[in-house]
Amino acid sequence: MAHQPQRGGGGNDRNRRDNRNGPAVDGPDSDIVEKLVHINRVAATVKGGRRFSFAALMVVGDGKGRVGFGHGKAREVPEAIRKATEEAKKTMIRVPLRENRTLHHDGNGRWGAGKIMMRAAPPGTGVIAGGPMRAVLETLGVQDVVGKSTGSSNPYNMIRATFEALKVQSSPRQVASKRGKKVADLMGRRNDGASAPEAVES
Repeated sequence: MAHQPQRGGGGNDRNRRDNRNGPAVDGPDSDIVEKLVHINRVAATVKGGRRFSFAALMVVGDGKGRVGFGHGKAREVPEAIRKATEEAKKTMIRVPLRENRTLHHDGNGRWGAGKIMMRAAPPGTGVIAGGPMRAVLETLGVQDVVGKSTGSSNPYNMIRATFEALKVQSSPRQVASKRGKKVADLMGRRNDGASAPEAVES
């Protein structure tokens, strides 16, 4: 049988995973950031004994306002990660960001026993959040935010609660269009200190 050299260079296999997964989702995948949030070994009891497999929880994002999560299960860790990454790319959502660095407003999310809260923050704050929530915010492209989990530490519940909070984020333009007002009228009332006095920009 003919030898097929250099099919997928070992050291760069992780970087090339996107190209092996078929067609790209919404454009090239070169900007997609992948983060492994949690991996768990699970066992199924069968007639011959126990059958072990691995479950992976992945978060992917482009760092520009799009993020998604997925989970996959397989007999081997790399395959579980690949499945989770594929699912995450298919379920990516877009979240409006203020100045491409923080949230437009505070938000709360809940999923099962998982409860989280997030607050917009001024420049220089950084990402003050831990665990799965931090992975989501970093891949989303948030640079300044304060987050806290007040419920279960289960990574699956925390991820879903974080996404519930992100889904209700809305920009001033979206709110203004719903209320029939101008964006300037809404921005003039902002007093949460999440940004310095803004210069007039287009």
